[in-house]
This record gives sequence, C-alpha cells and structure tokens, in this order.
Amino acid sequence: MENEPDPRRARILPSLLAADYGRLAEEIRRAEAAGADALHLDIMDGAFVPNISFGPPAVALATKVAPGLPRCVHLMLQHPERYLEDYAKAGATTIQVHAESSCDVAAALRRVRELGCRAGLVLNPLTPAAAALRHLPLVDEILVMTVYPGFGGQRFMREPLPTIRALRDAAPALPIMVDGGVSRDTVALAASAGADCFVAGSALYGAADMAAEIALLRRLADEAAR
Repeated sequence: MENEPDPRRARILPSLLAADYGRLAEEIRRAEAAGADALHLDIMDGAFVPNISFGPPAVALATKVAPGLPRCVHLMLQHPERYLEDYAKAGATTIQVHAESSCDVAAALRRVRELGCRAGLVLNPLTPAAAALRHLPLVDEILVMTVYPGFGGQRFMREPLPTIRALRDAAPALPIMVDGGVSRDTVALAASAGADCFVAGSALYGAADMAAEIALLRRLADEAAR
C-alpha cells in the first residue's frame, strides 16, 4: 500500500490544529519543508468532542499545496461513516476512526480501505487496549490519545502508557501513534512504551525552527525506543 511508514525511524506529524488559520497554505508548506513525515488534520464535529475544526476543504488544500506530504485525517466525529467518502475524495492518505464513535467500527475501517486509504483506529485515553485488539486485522495503524480529544495545548497524560505497551506487545510491527501533549519533554515516555509515530501541535507550530524541533523529537524517540 502507498505511503507505508518507514520502520527505521520515528515518524513525526505536525498537527494543523495548532497552525495559524489565516495562513493555512503556508503552514502546510512549512511542515513539508521542515521534514515532517505526514500532516495530521483533526476533524471535529462539536458533538463527539466539544469543538469544531476543519472539513474536507482543509484536506483538499493540503493535497493541493503539498501533494507529496501524506495526510493523516483524524475523524473526531459521532458518525464518521457518513463522511469517509468526502475525506477520501479530498485526498486523505490515512483516515482514523474512533473506537468510541457511534458506528459499526469494523465496517467503517473496511470502507476506509475500500476507498484506497490506510485505516487507523483511535482510542481515547482511558479506553482499554482490548477495544483495539479485536480490530487488528482491519487496521494499518492505531492512535492512542494522550489527552482527551477536542482541544490542542493540553498536558500529556501518562495513564495511556500501559495501553500503548499492551498494543505493542500484541502487534510488534503495527504503527502506534500518540497524540496529545507531545513535546521534547514527553516524546521519550511514549516511545519507550512502544509508540513510533508522534503527533505534535504547539510544540512544532510554536517552534522558531520547526525542522530542528522535528529532528529533535525524532532523535529523542529513536533513542528511547532502543
């Protein structure tokens, strides 16, 4: 499948939620120029989480201005199954669906793959690993939230670390992503638990030199994983 992650190093994904919304095209290009492995786009509906963010046009913009940068679309939606085609058509590379959403999760994951995208399953911080294990044959990656989803800039939670470890033990080769409070102070915690993909918002878009910060996060994660 296209855009499979590189297993030789940690993957770093800037979260567009922390970007300057008045300069989105420039901010997307900035992530690409800084050496990001993919762009992370948080899609919120105001129901599943208490916030509203982007829609398909933001994904389409990223596809247009940085076509070589994979687009990881995180659907924080009550009914993600209603919008899978829209985000695939807009150019999503990966579509991530929450285990806690009000849909047939297995059917949604299968549909994501049918649409030609990588399928990701997301767990909220206190959702047990068992909620993902039954779906392993249907997923290309798992995202474990290290904050409660809905707003950027939150503090990293340690409670999901055992979940990450349980998932890594069950699926040694599966990409495991973390999102929430990821920074130079926390990335090693997640990496040592077994994560190998890291979404960072304010830590990257708030950095004076995003390229240097991406390189630092990648190095810290790789060192912790050894």
